[in-house]
Amino acid sequence: MASARSTTQIVSSIIADVRKNGDVALVRLAAKFDKVKLTPRTIRVPSERFRKAFNALGDDMRKALESCARRIQDFHYQEKKHVPESWTYVKDGVRLGQIYSPIEAVGIYVPGGRFSYPSTLLMTAIPARLAGVRRIAVVTPEGKLTNEILAAAHVAGVEELYQVGGPAAIAALAVGTKSIAKVDIIIGPGNAFVTEAKRQLFGEVGIDLLAGPSELAVLADDTANAAQVAVDMAAQAEHDPDARSFLISLSRKLVADVRARLPAELLVRCVLIHEPDRRKAIEKVNELAAEHVQILVQRPQDCLDTIKNGGAIFLNEWSPAVMGDYWAGPSHVLPTGRSARFASGLSVMTFLKRSSLIEISGGAYRKGWTAAHKMAESEGLSQHARSIRSRVVDEESVKG
Repeated sequence: MASARSTTQIVSSIIADVRKNGDVALVRLAAKFDKVKLTPRTIRVPSERFRKAFNALGDDMRKALESCARRIQDFHYQEKKHVPESWTYVKDGVRLGQIYSPIEAVGIYVPGGRFSYPSTLLMTAIPARLAGVRRIAVVTPEGKLTNEILAAAHVAGVEELYQVGGPAAIAALAVGTKSIAKVDIIIGPGNAFVTEAKRQLFGEVGIDLLAGPSELAVLADDTANAAQVAVDMAAQAEHDPDARSFLISLSRKLVADVRARLPAELLVRCVLIHEPDRRKAIEKVNELAAEHVQILVQRPQDCLDTIKNGGAIFLNEWSPAVMGDYWAGPSHVLPTGRSARFASGLSVMTFLKRSSLIEISGGAYRKGWTAAHKMAESEGLSQHARSIRSRVVDEESVKG
């Protein structure tokens, strides 16, 4: 496994290569890292393949994709109805407000790695489309370009899909190549190399978040089913070797029962804590600030006033985090690595930007300019002060 330093260097060299050589670099890097043969002509996947792939799936899989897509669309449609609208107000001759508008071009990274994730395509592209994003460009490693991924693109209404992955794909979206026009923001999780590429390119392009390994925190008491807790923790731990599941249990017996049921190979990725004090147990959950928080206690709704940090919060035994991965509705692209303390999961709002609106009448300006002028002088910004004063004082006197 590459060290943090070598990861930074590798990613930096890949970004420089794509920046300089464009599609030629993408083809070469795909052969080197993914062991696949591309040409500049085959980087983009023809959109007619999307429907063909959808039709090639079995009935059950087609219905599953459509069912999950409907749930995701329904939830984000409801969210859109509650998104703040553009607004203005007028007071003392000044009109102020905010204007909301969709981001023009969005790049979506659908990870490959150990698995294939059509669910991630649905969970990102559908909210983007509902937000009004004009252009959605999806990238995913060629080796993971399954019929399910192509079919998900069809269901989500995606028109652009490119079979490139890793840091090279992030670089292509950020800087642009002949085949892949650059975007304004890049969305979607990936491995450590993808995350490092996003970190290095942040500022040149917008970045949703720097996703880390998946994580689950379960708060449970003696009413929880040990077998269900164990399988839910194991499910989250199987994402990758760095994924982590935590159990904060009010019951010592539950900790022992869950430990006995966890597969040995996944137990090393799980942390089981006995904390009999409910208040302290909730404090530990907030300290973890996990991507997924699962509440398995009596009256789980009572915890919502005190559990403040969690990318997504799942209440009761019928609401496991895995349902949030696919079918529940909210996007499964969530903050990790304790960033739920200050960040939120992907939503329609991710794809909207807010501009302030300022319109000052001449009369209002003449009444209010002296306060701004005094502030500019106090900060030593003479040209700011000159700009403010020039509208109400004869230019010749300003020059003097």
